[in-house]
Amino acid sequence: MSYDPAGGQPGGQGWQGGQQPPYPPPPGGYGQQPPAGWGPPPGPGGPSGSPAQKSFFSALFDFTFDSFATPGLIRILYIIGTVLIVLGWLGYVVIGFSALGAAAGIGILIFGAIFALFAIALLRVSLEFYYAVVRMSEDIHNRR
Repeated sequence: MSYDPAGGQPGGQGWQGGQQPPYPPPPGGYGQQPPAGWGPPPGPGGPSGSPAQKSFFSALFDFTFDSFATPGLIRILYIIGTVLIVLGWLGYVVIGFSALGAAAGIGILIFGAIFALFAIALLRVSLEFYYAVVRMSEDIHNRR
């Protein structure tokens, strides 16, 4: 059994010698849209594939733990953490210039900025780790 792209006819397409393919053609024929109801089922939450999200406060006070508050909380924690790190660095710069002198102030200004960037990066990585764990948990929960 072999497939002849011309189908034995000029411009035609088919199996040689009137043979049929070893499998049935898809509904609606080849190259056409399948009828309604065929294909994979829609993902969780409907055809869009995105699960329905609860608000932050409803997820926060969900005592059954069916929804997660972490995704909404991550943004707030990152903003608060970044602001606290920058304010701490600025506080050390002020203390360095006022109490320790100009040389110490410049050193704290430069090396403190490097340390602050490192602390912000560490905060970001740790929050992304927790967020990834929650996302994996949501995916596993949705597949059950």
